[in-house]
Amino acid sequence: MSIISIVIESSADKLGVGIVDSDGNILANNIRTFKPGIGKGIIPREAAEHHATNVPGLIKLSLSKAGMEASEIDLVSFTQGSGMGPCLRIDAVTARTLAVQLNKPIIGVNHQVAHVEIGRLIGKMEDPLVLYVSGGNSQVIAFAEARYRVFGETLDIPIGNCLDVFGREMMMDNSVIPMGAAIELKAKLSDDYVDLPYVVKGMDLSFSGILTAAIEKAKQGIELATMCNSLQETVFAMVTEVTERALAHTEKSEVLVCGGVGSNDRLKEMLNEMTKDHGARFVGLPAPTAIDNGAMIAWLGILMHKNGHKQRIEDTLVIQNFRPETVPVIWRS
Repeated sequence: MSIISIVIESSADKLGVGIVDSDGNILANNIRTFKPGIGKGIIPREAAEHHATNVPGLIKLSLSKAGMEASEIDLVSFTQGSGMGPCLRIDAVTARTLAVQLNKPIIGVNHQVAHVEIGRLIGKMEDPLVLYVSGGNSQVIAFAEARYRVFGETLDIPIGNCLDVFGREMMMDNSVIPMGAAIELKAKLSDDYVDLPYVVKGMDLSFSGILTAAIEKAKQGIELATMCNSLQETVFAMVTEVTERALAHTEKSEVLVCGGVGSNDRLKEMLNEMTKDHGARFVGLPAPTAIDNGAMIAWLGILMHKNGHKQRIEDTLVIQNFRPETVPVIWRS
């Protein structure tokens, strides 16, 4: 018998409500994004207020799109971490309320692992090496010894944050499309490249110095399109390098990119070329499932539930720095 999970995801600027069944069908996957305005960054308290205001309507919309009543839900899932504390507390409180009202089990899941599992589902992948790149994380992840191990990651700011801050400093408009997409469009207008710091330290990365240098060069008068192209080429080459090194070490036959930055066509092009050189298969997800979304949390909740994981309400406190390698991967052999 199929299990149906509803989920609340609000770890950062996006509020997502998803409904997924245990056959892997995404019945609803609705997202509302908090937009702070041109030149402004995300203030967690303000983002949390946005999520709290919008979550009741998004739950009703998702149930309507799925063509079902709340009483038909079998499981409530939510993002337990990692993420912004005030934002995480919105999805946790909402999930607890739903679970109590519906008298259904509740499961809090790890955000990064959920990105991996939705990628495995949609990409029909068995055991991929994963490059997870977003506004909040930059990690190379692979399954080994019953856990998702982090083979390399940023030492300071994530790649998505690097792009966001650069665009914000340049007063680029992200009111319609995400900042990363705005930078991608601008980068396509130039083939010129200016040197920026390239910081790879073994399997780890650093983006803060690149960001500072890019802002300084742009303020010195270098064309914005050239700076966007240069910034993209540099940071994407860095993450491709560490992914290639991990691929050679793990000898995986599949490579997956996920996270909001994974929607970038230039990044997917670079990763695809690298993956082909190693005789492996590459998958990049469509934007609605690459970015933070409810469906990925719901799917992981189902996997955990089907394999015997149980949680009490008192065990559902948020974990702001929830590391993927701390999660026992009980649904994989």
